[in-house]
Amino acid sequence: MSPHASLRPAIYPNDSVRLLIFLAVVALLFLAPDAIAHNVSREDAELIAGKTGWQFALYTWLGAKHMVTGYDHLLFLVGVVFYLQGFRSIALYVSLFALGHTITLLGGVLAGLDVNPYLVDAIIGLSVAYKGFDNLKGFNTLFGDSPDERLAVFIFGLFHGLGLATKLQDLGLAQDGLIANLVSFNLGVELGQLAALAVIVLLLSLLPARTRDSRFGTWVNFGLIIAGFALMAYQIGLYVTA
Repeated sequence: MSPHASLRPAIYPNDSVRLLIFLAVVALLFLAPDAIAHNVSREDAELIAGKTGWQFALYTWLGAKHMVTGYDHLLFLVGVVFYLQGFRSIALYVSLFALGHTITLLGGVLAGLDVNPYLVDAIIGLSVAYKGFDNLKGFNTLFGDSPDERLAVFIFGLFHGLGLATKLQDLGLAQDGLIANLVSFNLGVELGQLAALAVIVLLLSLLPARTRDSRFGTWVNFGLIIAGFALMAYQIGLYVTA
């Protein structure tokens, strides 16, 4: 046996195949037109235009569609659940995220908060980078301790919800049935999140062991940091040139 055998990556052929499948799925998410736009499309806006009263099915479908095509939300979820083990832990963190974005989604629209959508989306991009850095224990390395993970997920959930609110505000929603339609949209967001989470957890279960010191985990979380900063820079660029 080579004296350097122990230094070889602990990712074997089967693991490499599973990693390639995972990266292919992620690439498809990024290449999907709706995901790149990350907005309520013109077609969706036309569906809403002129409609008053409670449109339960329409808004629920729009909420679910927006969540499953929102790559920044999906990447953040990947970071949140990446090292979690067991249903209770996953349910706790996803519930905190859902609570945060529900508060600002409903409150932001009803209160008519006037915030710049590009800056909000830049912070959402930062949340992806933050989670990857936290997963790599970057804060512990720099400061000897890390922020409370549960509080961080909740706070970033507030920004994710505010991002959703800015998209809805651009549509000029009718006041007739507004609250019911907002609740329906939020329900769709939660259903979409559950569907996306099921796929994410399934994919992660097929991948190599996700221990804190594994090379695979390091690669993925470095990828989240790079993707998060890229998303943030892109939104800042849109803000500057708007």
